[in-house]
Amino acid sequence: MNERDVLLNELAQDLRPMAEGIEWFDGLGQEEQSDVLLLLRHHCVQARAVAEDASESIHRAGLRVTHTPAVLISRGRIDEQLGKVAGLRPLDERRKAFRLLIAVLSIADRRRWDRFCSDGCDHWWHRLSRVE
Repeated sequence: MNERDVLLNELAQDLRPMAEGIEWFDGLGQEEQSDVLLLLRHHCVQARAVAEDASESIHRAGLRVTHTPAVLISRGRIDEQLGKVAGLRPLDERRKAFRLLIAVLSIADRRRWDRFCSDGCDHWWHRLSRVE
């Protein structure tokens, strides 16, 4: 566990406002942003994101269905599409990708918690609380 993982999970669990996450993400260099997007993709896959998560994730992220990350996540195998979303290069698209991947993680991890962890688990991120 590191500060970056904690922050990303707090964003996915609505323990921090997305505006704070966007500000943090925008403060990173391009290479660090790409690393964060790849890490989010990994977390989404580990949380068992499914293709059916796409529509709700797009909505939660506040994206239009015509935005590039939304189009990508709506087509093909979810794990492959998450990789394409994480690989977007233009700054504006990376920002949208960040919001979308946080939303996917939120939905997938909540489902995982409901199915497998609600009676207790050893996942540190399921024991986070609001950081002030």
